[in-house]
Formats: sequence, structure tokens, C-alpha cells
Amino acid sequence: MSDQKTSILSHLLELRIRLLRSLIAIAIASIIAFIFYDWIFYILKLPAQGINLVFIEMTEMLGTIMKVCLAAGIILAMPYLVYEGIMFIFPALTPREKRYVYLVLPWIALMFLGGVVFGYFVLIPPATRFLVSFGANIATPEIRVGNYVAVVTRLLLATGIIFELPVITTFLARLGVLKSQWLASRRKAAIIFAFILAAIITPTFDPINQSLVAIPLVVLYEMSIWLARLVQKKRDDTTLSE
Repeated sequence: MSDQKTSILSHLLELRIRLLRSLIAIAIASIIAFIFYDWIFYILKLPAQGINLVFIEMTEMLGTIMKVCLAAGIILAMPYLVYEGIMFIFPALTPREKRYVYLVLPWIALMFLGGVVFGYFVLIPPATRFLVSFGANIATPEIRVGNYVAVVTRLLLATGIIFELPVITTFLARLGVLKSQWLASRRKAAIIFAFILAAIITPTFDPINQSLVAIPLVVLYEMSIWLARLVQKKRDDTTLSE
């Protein structure tokens, strides 16, 4: 009982250390982002296509800059955050499973970056056009910079995380935790959930903009099934050869 208690305490201590390292990484990345915040704002404003952003409170611009730098810090530190999370469970993995971890780490970073790029170039421009043009014949839009940044950063982080789906499912299938048959049997529920999630993520009620999120989600899910089936077959063949 004493050994079990000691083991739990050691795991909690390691978790605290890794969380502290992750927070430090986010802080360092956010400081770097703060140095280049004007450049980051220039990039974020490009999809706005000439919208005149305003702030109406004395502290609003400062708070918005801090939020942007924090979001940029999380995006920059994401590969390291994933690394710390995986390293926490790393000792419990077998040597073969550890090799899979090394293979999947670069893809985690690439897919997250791909999701951010997708959100920036595909999702944000039509969403901002719809939101600004809707009802513009009734009132002149004056968009607060804090509101604009909140919408854009939320979409970028959400699409980045969503694009991790194929990597995670492939990794779990390779470990034997997840089966492609289980994913395929829940295809209809996944499609419904994709549209519900798209409605939550997108700030508009426009079905076209929601479809811009839902359709890639469905494609990512189908890709996850295909990749899970592929690595599952390789895993079974390897097991038989041994």
C-alpha cells in the first residue's frame, strides 16, 4: 500500500513538473509573440479585407494584444505541449509503442499547422464577409478589434485541434486501442456530430460557412477510418510474422 501511494505521489509530482514546463513554454512563446505583435496583427487583419477595426475602451487594445500573444504562444508551443503530454505516459509504453510515438510527433505538429492554415485561408474570409455584410443595409458596421480577434483566434485554434483527428486515431489504432470497424460503425453519428461541432465553432448561422467546417471534418473522419484500417492491417501482419 505504501509503495502504491509513493508511486501515485511520484506520478503527480511528474505531472506537476510537466505542467509547469508547459506553462513556461507558453509564457516564452507568448513573450516572443509580443515582440512581433504588430506583425501578427497585420496577418490577422488580412482576412478582414479593409474592415475598419475600432476600440472603444482605454484598456481594450492592450487586453486584445495580450490575448493575441497568448493565442500565438499556445500555437507556437503546441508541439512542445504535445511532447510533454506524450512523455508523461511514455514510461508505460512498450519499446514498439515508443517507436510509434517518435513517428507520430512530427505529424502532430504538421496537422495542427495545417488546421490553422485551413482556418485562416478557407474559413475566416467567408465568415468575416458574411458577418460584416449581414444587415449592413440597416446599420454601418463598426467592428471592435477585441471581438474580431476573439472570433479569429477561436477559429484558428479550433481548426488546428480538429485536424489532429487522423493522427490521434492512427496512433491509437497502431497501439490496438482503436479499431477501424468501430469508427466505421459510427460514421452516421460522426457526420451529425461534425455539423453540430461546425455550428458551435463557426460564429455565423450561414449553412455555407458551417459546411466549410463540417465537410472537412467528415473527410478527416473518413481519412481516420482508412488510416486506422491500414495500420491495423500492418499491425496484424507484424503480429503473425512474429
